[in-house]
This record gives sequence, structure tokens and C-alpha cells, in this order.
Amino acid sequence: MHVISSPSILYFGTPVALISTENEDGTFNLAPMSSVFWIGWRCHLGLQAISKTVENMRRTGQMVINLASPAQVGAVDRIARTTGSNPVPDDKIRRGYYHVKNKFETAGLTPVPSETVTPPRAAECPVQMEAVLEHEHGYDQDGPLGGYIAILEARITRIHVEENILMEGNSNRIDPDKWSPLIMNFQEFYGLGPKLHTSRLGEIAEELYRTPDFDRAHQSRLLAD
Repeated sequence: MHVISSPSILYFGTPVALISTENEDGTFNLAPMSSVFWIGWRCHLGLQAISKTVENMRRTGQMVINLASPAQVGAVDRIARTTGSNPVPDDKIRRGYYHVKNKFETAGLTPVPSETVTPPRAAECPVQMEAVLEHEHGYDQDGPLGGYIAILEARITRIHVEENILMEGNSNRIDPDKWSPLIMNFQEFYGLGPKLHTSRLGEIAEELYRTPDFDRAHQSRLLAD
């Protein structure tokens, strides 16, 4: 039997990402978030518009999207209520946030150089995606949330994957039996359980999902080499 319900949040299960960006003084910010989805080699990020991450992405156009596994849950939680903004916005003060300058250190994660963007990758995260900001999309522009939420479209320029989560014999395909993303489920942390059923979609060759963004990123890598 279904009943009418009005949850304040609709986090039915989304992956946790740690977004690294460059501050105006050349230091780096690291922010956990989970309102993200992918289409091809692009992703859409939903963030509070007053965040330091959004400020940095708008100014530099660069970021790294680090995907955490359950092994990094402690690191994510240590910076979950921190902000790179100083002073801390009133809205975040009400929710118990406080300013931290070096969030990599506070999280206990290791910054390592990226190859196509300036912000560093988080070494411990099994998946690290270098990306550039392509577009910012309007969100409730004429309504009460106008200016409160930023919807940012990022194009992936390079992906670094921990070798032990790849399919054997295929360096371009992640094995879902080996990779377990950290999931935010109604503001609580979860991992994945075992696979429930085989998928007909899983039988499609990885290469058939490639978009022009893949070729664009691959070509830039060849030129760099």
C-alpha cells in the first residue's frame, strides 16, 4: 500500500564525489558532494551556489571529480561539514559548518598532480576524473531557488582508475563486481551489496557508448605524449 509522503531530501542513492578545485591563492579545496549524474564523458553537478567549490570552478573552469569507495568513508565524513569559504556563509553556520583551509590534510587524503588540469587528484580514491567546466545551467531562475543552486556541466578530460577494479584484459572497462562506490542514501553512507541479476545492457561493448568527448580527450592525450 502506498501513502502520501513528503521527504525533505530525495537522496535515494547517489555516489559520493570529492571535488578538488584551486583557490584564488593557489591552494586547493576539497569538497564532498553527491548530487551528480553522468551522460557519456560529461557529468552534471548540483551544488549550493555560495560554496567555495562553485566559486573556484566559475573562476578557473577546472576540477577533479574523485569517486570515493567505502574505504574512504571516514575521510569524507571528516570534511562533510567543513567549508573553504571564509567567512562561513550564514546558511552554513546554521547547519554547523566551519572553515577549514587545508581540507586534504583534514580528510587525511593525499593530493597528487593531475595531467590536464591544475587541481590535484585524491590519491586514495579509486576513480579520479579530471574535468573542465563546459556550461552552467539555470535552476529555478524565476523562482525562490534562483541563485541558490548551481547546476554545472563538466566535461571529462582524463580518467585515472585503480587497476584492481578493471575487468581482466580490458583496461577501458570497470568491473562492477570489483568496484563499490560510496553511496549517499538519505544523508547516510552505504556501499553496494552483491549483484542481483545479470543485465542485457552489460552485454553491449564498451566502445559503443563512446561520444565525441571521448575522442576529444583521447586526441589531447596523444598530442601531449
